[in-house]
Amino acid sequence: MEGNSVLKKSSKAKKDDLYHVIHKVPFGDTPYVKAKHAQLVDKDPEVAIVYFWKAINVGDKVDSALKDMAVVMKQLDRTEEAIEAIKSFRGLCSKHSQESLDNVLLDLYKKCGRVEEQIELLKRKLRLIYQGEAFNGRTTKTARSHGKKFQVSIKQETARLLGNLGWAYMQKTNYMMAEVVFKKAQMIDADANKALNLALCLMRQSRYEEAYLVLEQVLQGKLQGSDEIKSQNRAEELLIELNANLQQPKFMDDLGLDDDLVKGIDGLLNVWSPVRSRRLPIFEEISSFRDQLAC
Repeated sequence: MEGNSVLKKSSKAKKDDLYHVIHKVPFGDTPYVKAKHAQLVDKDPEVAIVYFWKAINVGDKVDSALKDMAVVMKQLDRTEEAIEAIKSFRGLCSKHSQESLDNVLLDLYKKCGRVEEQIELLKRKLRLIYQGEAFNGRTTKTARSHGKKFQVSIKQETARLLGNLGWAYMQKTNYMMAEVVFKKAQMIDADANKALNLALCLMRQSRYEEAYLVLEQVLQGKLQGSDEIKSQNRAEELLIELNANLQQPKFMDDLGLDDDLVKGIDGLLNVWSPVRSRRLPIFEEISSFRDQLAC
């Protein structure tokens, strides 16, 4: 009888273990555990927030409770409330959790359009890096994306933060600062995404020749991430926008010809010489390269 009892207990324990593994819910009956159960198993974010608050108030896994609660609030479009919660209670959290709270805060600022706060926080995180205080003094850290863990170096993190800072300046239409920051990011750890952002930044300053040279690096697969469908599609879109914004040669304006007359002349030239191109010589390479891609 005792043997059967032990076997039943062992079987139940295995089922409990499997349940917690499948649902990624911690063991126990504390407020934090109840919050995670409501969030991940019951799919009830409002109840989860109630228990996260209880966990914070009683000191139960405050680091995780505050961060997880802010994430759930963001999902419910309670972004401003999440920001205030982090600002008010991060003092209760450990030193090593501050960096992850900053990352959550950056996402919250981005979602609600608080660009100035985003810029200031990104600058502060960059200062921590060059002061040697980032990653809690280590040269790498473990990050998580889509459920997978991977190692991130200080170099990669610096480039990522600079890229985000550059994009924030873009939102403020401060293209000169954005350009400087994007170029620094590319010098540290170049990739296709930052290159495309730099190209867009140059285009917003009507510097199309320079923008094309940057786009060319992505289109020719010279940068990390260039082979991703998302990068290729965006590069093609920027290329179309770039060609559409090319201005007519200035000498036409000097002649005092109106737009309709210029278009009429161009129409006749296209009929008489269909192979003639109106684009600058540097852009002639684009068509042949796009044809190669199509093949």
